[in-house]
Amino acid sequence: MMNWNQLLSAKRFGLEEYHSEHPENRSEFQRDYDRLIFSAPFRRLQNKTQVFPLPGSIFVHNRLTHSLEVSCVGRSLGNDVARALLASQPELHETFLAEIGSIVSAACLAHDLGNPPFGHSGERAISTFFSEGGGLTLRDRLTDAEWSDLTHFEGNANAFRLLTHQFEGRRRGGFVLTYSTLASIVKYPYSSSLAGKKSKFGFFTTEEDSFRRIAEELGMQKLNDAPLKYARHPLVYLVEAADDICYQMMDLEDAHKLKIMTTAETQALMLSFFTDERKARMQKTLQIVSDTNEQIAYLRSCVIGLLIRECTRVFLENQQAILAGTFEGPLIRHIDSLPASAYEHCADVSFERIYRSRDVLDIELAGFRIIGTLLQLMTDAVCAPEKAYSQLLINRVSSQYKINSPVFHERIQAVLDYISGMTDVFALDLYRKINGNSLPTIS
Repeated sequence: MMNWNQLLSAKRFGLEEYHSEHPENRSEFQRDYDRLIFSAPFRRLQNKTQVFPLPGSIFVHNRLTHSLEVSCVGRSLGNDVARALLASQPELHETFLAEIGSIVSAACLAHDLGNPPFGHSGERAISTFFSEGGGLTLRDRLTDAEWSDLTHFEGNANAFRLLTHQFEGRRRGGFVLTYSTLASIVKYPYSSSLAGKKSKFGFFTTEEDSFRRIAEELGMQKLNDAPLKYARHPLVYLVEAADDICYQMMDLEDAHKLKIMTTAETQALMLSFFTDERKARMQKTLQIVSDTNEQIAYLRSCVIGLLIRECTRVFLENQQAILAGTFEGPLIRHIDSLPASAYEHCADVSFERIYRSRDVLDIELAGFRIIGTLLQLMTDAVCAPEKAYSQLLINRVSSQYKINSPVFHERIQAVLDYISGMTDVFALDLYRKINGNSLPTIS
């Protein structure tokens, strides 16, 4: 059984002996939040696709705005859970429990940092390059575990890699986040060999020791059916719930703005979460608001508020199972108090009408071509670094990546680090330049 006293730790990964010499108004977990906000990888999220192509005349969500909104919802979930737990278990006042809102909000900021350009299609483009494309030629040069990492590439595992990476030659290089914040982003606390058909896992082979260190320090529940498999850190459920709530509601709002869905369709989906009595009150409010975008924004905020309350309730009611590592599935799927299958119906409509829309499929097609081409060229370069063209490509890569490592797997991993860290715009620009479709300008 996991316990809150051990699960909540302000120890910093890579700086375990550090103790602040200057008292601050911020807690260690609030400092995690600030480190992420001011980081370059977080800023780059503004140029990464969430679902729809990056904005033209109509602004839709990108990875950065999505992460900020998820962080706000996560903070509310964490604060509500902490308040209830402290009221029912006063002995927990001696722990960091009051900081759950800060931990969850920081983890929410970080949860998409490892995602490559072009939305979820970027992950699939990387995986299929190795499982079906030009990367197949590398199979014999990698171990089974290393190959599994590549053919099941996962943004969540890549985020954990990015956040635990220590820059060489700098005593305090990297993010050095707290153990609890790092554990709270790992939705799938096992290796790629256990990924299954969904290709979901929490850390690459290169980060196995890092995750084990964190899990053992926090007393995370070890599962006996695999050598390196743990139950989730409890706060992962809150981070996941915040993400589920936001992407579902905000994608609907974006689809409405882009006229993929009509106002009537969007209103009906959002109102389906409420009882008839509550619907009647909300419809009176809608009559007062004339702007259709504001009407949808009002309904969206109501649904988010409802789902926050319900997910908090599910977490508290299942706290013992969560701490025991026996709770399964996302919190939002355990809500039984909503009108029949409101969330499931909303998800089904989103899949059919939004995620299969032409604009979304077009960005996925472009992403496959761009990422596949860049991967082919860069893996060829690190396989034959002595060639002149290879050197030109390798010299473009920042020295922070181990692109010249004597270890073959590290060179391939460095290629993935480089490409997955790109923005959509940077990847497209590099693709065009390499193909001779555009030339750099000299100012």
